[in-house]
Amino acid sequence: MKIYLANPRGFCAGVDRAIDIVELSIKTYGAPIYVRHEIVHSRHVVNSLRHEGAVFVEELSEVPDGAIVIFSAHGVAKEVWEEANRRRLKVIDATCPLVIKVHNEVNRDYTHGYELILIGHAGHPEVIGTLGQVPDKFHLVSSVSDVETLQVENSAHLSYVTQTTLSVDECRDIVAALNRRFPGIKGPHQEDICYATQNRQNAVKALAKLVDVILVIGSPNSSNSNRLRELAERCGIPAYLIDSSQDINPEWVKPARAVGISAGASAPEVLVTEVVEYLKGYGAAEVEELTFVEEDVEFLLPKELVTIKSGSQSSN
Repeated sequence: MKIYLANPRGFCAGVDRAIDIVELSIKTYGAPIYVRHEIVHSRHVVNSLRHEGAVFVEELSEVPDGAIVIFSAHGVAKEVWEEANRRRLKVIDATCPLVIKVHNEVNRDYTHGYELILIGHAGHPEVIGTLGQVPDKFHLVSSVSDVETLQVENSAHLSYVTQTTLSVDECRDIVAALNRRFPGIKGPHQEDICYATQNRQNAVKALAKLVDVILVIGSPNSSNSNRLRELAERCGIPAYLIDSSQDINPEWVKPARAVGISAGASAPEVLVTEVVEYLKGYGAAEVEELTFVEEDVEFLLPKELVTIKSGSQSSN
């Protein structure tokens, strides 16, 4: 058995930044540090940060007055900011800069009188946060059929944005349907799509040409991890979403001559290592990195934590 590792895989720059924010906040201000929602969609990461002193809550009502609270990488609605300010909570914002960029576009277009459309998955934290940027005239579409039945007030003055963790491939048919039905609709630049999501999907496409089965490491509530598994299956390869090596059914891999491994943008590399070691127990003797593109993106930390990290690094 040969193992192929998709590259890029695992942590993206937004996830790295969000985890750094929680760890540095605990180091600086002491535990407990409250985090609204899972900082990223990874059970392994959340449990590790909880052990360090992070307290994860669903609503701000669970945070004591005057405490420090971190907003997750997915972003929040304006009303959440308003509640935090009203209660004088100290907020450290871990929202991914790509999500903030979308929020800025939404607010700008709304100010200019556009009726807005969001392409995304209902119920996802990022979608909830983006929809909550403006009070009205915002529609969510998740499929071509949603576009066909969409009712708008002013078809001549429409603008759309996308959930960042979708890929260009996922959005293509929906965007085409929007352009067919609403000629002249204003859309974002392609770079608003998360680079990491697209890169990981392209790597899985390349992986699917070489392997008999693909294991995608990621938690069940991770949108981008689920999309990786679905993409592999659309390429004709059996694929399974696993939280760790403990979730692997030996029957999936025993007959395989080549196994592909990828990981969602919230999955740490330690889980990849564990899966590789597990497969070695079933005869895997060779491991090869299959590199699609090298990623070198970094996002700045919030200003209140930049000097803290710099000082920590210089002392090491």
